[in-house]
Amino acid sequence: MSSQDTSSDASANHKGQAEYDHGRLGFFLCWAVVFADIGTSVYYVPGILYGQVGKLAGFFVTLTLAAFILLALKYSEVTYRYPQGGGVVTVAARAMHPWVGALGGMFILVDYFLTAAISSLSGVIYLSVIIPHLGLAILPITLTVLALLGLLNWWGISESATVSATAAVIAFVIDIAILIQVLIHVPLHTILSVIPEMFSGKPLTGLALLTGFAGSFLAFSGLESISQLSPVMRTPRKRTSRLALLLVVLTIGITSPLLTIFSTTLLDASKVDPNQFISALGGEYGSRILELAVAISASALLMFASNTAIIGAYHVFLALSRMHFFPNFVERRNTWRGTPHYSILLATGIPILVLIIAQGQIDLLGDMYAFGLLGAFSLTCLGLDIVRSRERRQHREREHLKKLREAGAIKGEVPGLRPIVPMAQSPAVAPVSTLIFVLGIITTVLVIVAWCTNLVNKPLATAFGVPVTIAGLLIAYWSYHSTVKRGRPMAYPTEIYAAIPGSVLAVLPTKPEGREAVIRAACAEARDQNSTVIFLYRGRVVRKRPPASFEIVDPYFEDEAAKQAFGEAETIAREVGIKRQYVYLSDTPDAVFQFWQVLRPRDTIIVDEDSQMAHALAPDLVRYSPGPGGQVTHLIKRWQAPAAVGP
Repeated sequence: MSSQDTSSDASANHKGQAEYDHGRLGFFLCWAVVFADIGTSVYYVPGILYGQVGKLAGFFVTLTLAAFILLALKYSEVTYRYPQGGGVVTVAARAMHPWVGALGGMFILVDYFLTAAISSLSGVIYLSVIIPHLGLAILPITLTVLALLGLLNWWGISESATVSATAAVIAFVIDIAILIQVLIHVPLHTILSVIPEMFSGKPLTGLALLTGFAGSFLAFSGLESISQLSPVMRTPRKRTSRLALLLVVLTIGITSPLLTIFSTTLLDASKVDPNQFISALGGEYGSRILELAVAISASALLMFASNTAIIGAYHVFLALSRMHFFPNFVERRNTWRGTPHYSILLATGIPILVLIIAQGQIDLLGDMYAFGLLGAFSLTCLGLDIVRSRERRQHREREHLKKLREAGAIKGEVPGLRPIVPMAQSPAVAPVSTLIFVLGIITTVLVIVAWCTNLVNKPLATAFGVPVTIAGLLIAYWSYHSTVKRGRPMAYPTEIYAAIPGSVLAVLPTKPEGREAVIRAACAEARDQNSTVIFLYRGRVVRKRPPASFEIVDPYFEDEAAKQAFGEAETIAREVGIKRQYVYLSDTPDAVFQFWQVLRPRDTIIVDEDSQMAHALAPDLVRYSPGPGGQVTHLIKRWQAPAAVGP
């Protein structure tokens, strides 16, 4: 949907942000939370990739690093464009369709399930460096760890960015210490020979290049967590997210490729457990103390990553339930601790089940991993490209209209000249440059190619991800239609970036009185003219507490009055059978006027509660009509048709 920032609204937002910014996460703490997730991949990815591509593992991680940097640019934009959080769920739902958002939610849940499983298992494996001979006890210990993490989340433990920062800094320092020890103790000619050593194994064919590139995205899993931090990110979010991701790119770019290259080429895999490559590298070229330090920090950070996945998963469950894609019981909170126990049980129980089915085989879990991660990346990238394309087109139209007005071809007010934003709570986002837009398209292509490659090349990932996703969508279908059958249809707000010629704008009153009159008048008008109705509601949600980490804070789904109003409109519109869309705006003085300029509706329908709009909209004709529940006012506007705009 569309809205502008007015000076009064900006002032109010600034005051509110100043109050909330106390305790919010700055760029360093955001880096810490993301690095505590993505930085754990280096502890198990070298071993998994070594089993798949041999010594080429480091080459492919380095190759995929370029795609990771491009992907980080897009995720930075997601964080400030969609400050309510939600990542792929929000982007896909807003840019394409709510059901695409539900699909994205299933993808990210598959990713979270496997992240929780593989991170906890890898953490226990590194623990065996400190406590040898764990052997058959590794799987039971891992299951116990996951159960304890679920219990802690049920109790109400919060994600501490400060603790994550401590663990992340320690892990990064130890990673650098390993690299320094390698550079000190390995002769220069040996280091230089690493490159030909990488290519001494399997031949690098075109197919091998494609499959290795696709498989190496596992080394960068965790990037999606930055978009889940948007609600708790210090403003301005653009600056915070960019600095945080710059640190992520630098720290991951330094450590992940080099540690993968050195561990897979300098160590003898026949004498070292590939699942403990990094600690073995520290012990081989450093000391036993460094080896133990790696094991301790790796184990702790992997447990953090597992807990982060559990937290992220149950917040996605909650968001999908609020969207009526999961049953209402998923949202229920226990009366003692106030935590969503059913969501936590699902977020913990499914990874436990996955570990049992996989029998604790980390290579098998690695093969299962790619489906959800790359699926979520693909939908996020595609959704952002669609939004960018719409905004760029509107910007061209706006500039064209501006030139026509300056040339005298159009007189008076020109609609749509002010910048718009995708969501009422979002800051103004200027259209991206052509270079950034093209790089974004390239990123999307690379990610989709990697995903499609893994669909074929990793049958276990497809065999796991597809049934889980289909099962989730079937539950979503059942849940949604059960809600409809109970007489509570759910309407989902959309984004509108350009005019809809001949449309009818129905401004739903905040009070129930007169609402039915507006809805039925709009439906009758749209049916007679074969046009589209845009039902608009202005909401104001006052949160009683600041958002928690990874919580998805969507104003619409927290606004019960708005959901009820849209539900009434959806019920009547279905009976009549007209085309409709829904827009949710913040209740600011100029919000409706600014959206009206973008939409350019032929008829705007209001009730007496909103009579002041007639002066602001300056209609060409005002007429009144009676209806069930009272009289409504029609504000008719005949818009000038400017010359055509080029593509």
